[in-house]
Amino acid sequence: MTADRHHAAALADRIGSMRFAMFTFRDQYDHLVSQPMTKQDVDAEGGIWFFVNSTTELWDSIAHQPEVNVSFADNDNSTYVSVSGRAERVVDRAQVEARWNPMVQAWFPAGPGDQHAVLVRVDPHAAEYWDSNDSKMVRLFAMAKAAVTGTQPDVDGEHGTIKL
Repeated sequence: MTADRHHAAALADRIGSMRFAMFTFRDQYDHLVSQPMTKQDVDAEGGIWFFVNSTTELWDSIAHQPEVNVSFADNDNSTYVSVSGRAERVVDRAQVEARWNPMVQAWFPAGPGDQHAVLVRVDPHAAEYWDSNDSKMVRLFAMAKAAVTGTQPDVDGEHGTIKL
C-alpha cells in the first residue's frame, strides 16, 4: 500500500461510521458558512463524497472558492475529525447512480435522474483528529474534578494530523 493510500485508509478509519458533517465553505461575500451534510462515501484516494442540489449556494460557491473544511463529530465516543481540502463539482450521472441510496431519495424524489441531484467530492489536503480513549464516565469525572480544583482535566486521548 502506498503512503497516500495508507493515509487515505487512516482518514476513512477515523471518520468511520460518522455520517453527518458540518461542511464549511465561502459564500458570495467571502464569509465562512457552514451547513450540515451527509457523507455518502470515502473513496480509496480519501475523497469524501456528498450529494448536493445544483441550485444551492454551496454548489455555486465551490465553483469559485473550492477550498473547504468538513468537520465530523462523534460526541458519544469523543472523536472529532476536521478535514481541509478542495471541493470539486461532479455531474457524472454514473457516479450519481453508483452512490444513490434510499436516504438520498428523500431529498430528490424524482430519483437519480433528477438533473439537480449532483455530487461534491472533497479531495483532502490534511485531516486533524482528536480521539479520547477514556469512557464517557471517566471523561465526565475528570471534567468535574478539574472544575472543582481549578485544573485542566486529565483525560487519556490522542491528537494527530493525517497529511494527504
